[in-house]
Order: sequence, then structure tokens, then C-alpha cells
Amino acid sequence: MSDKVKFELEFVIQASPQLLYQYISTPSGLSEWYADNVNSRGEIFTFIWDGAEERAKMLKRKSEEFVKLAWEENEDDSFFEMRIIVDEITKDVSLFITDFAEEDEVDEAKMLWENQVSDLKQVLGST
Repeated sequence: MSDKVKFELEFVIQASPQLLYQYISTPSGLSEWYADNVNSRGEIFTFIWDGAEERAKMLKRKSEEFVKLAWEENEDDSFFEMRIIVDEITKDVSLFITDFAEEDEVDEAKMLWENQVSDLKQVLGST
């Protein structure tokens, strides 16, 4: 197994941290933009895309700040995290993504996040 590479992305989102947190932390919110459908039972979230299911465990969460999940089939310490950052001066809200991918798949993974967050912005009415 090759080592995964950590990468980070930042997106400015025109929405309140409270609203944004609902979209990154709840099955109904995640179903709006991240996957076709999302279910949860306790700390296990089931993400469904085109009939295929993937499970992730909620490792940590802090209301209106971040969620950190790890895919169940991972055999390493990789995770993905969605963190809400509010600029103290401008009050701009950003969604900061931390994820891992195989070295030759980082560009593809970044593009996937860009597309997903574009959908999120549409749902939120953020440009």
C-alpha cells in the first residue's frame, strides 16, 4: 500500500457558520451536496453514490467549527475534515478541507472537492 498525500483546500462560502455546519455535519445536509444520499447510525455515516455505499466514522466534531471523518476501509490514519474558519476582521466564512489521496490522484481528488463545494455553494445560494 502506498502512502497517501495530505492536501488542503480553502473555499470562501457566503453563509453563516451555523448554517454551513448543518450542511457538513448532518445526513440531510450532506445529502444536499456531497452524496446522493447519506444515512447515519450513531457515529457511522453511510454515503451513497449511484447505488454504491461507503461508510465513514465520525472521529470528532465541534458545533459550528468542524467535522472529522475516516472511511471505514482505510488501512491507514487518513481522514477527511471540513473546518469552518471565520476571519476575525472581515467576518468572511471559509470552508477548509483537509483530505488524503494517493500521490497520483491528488489533482483528481482536489477537482472532486471543487465540484462538490460548488454544489454546496449553489444549495446555500452563495456565489
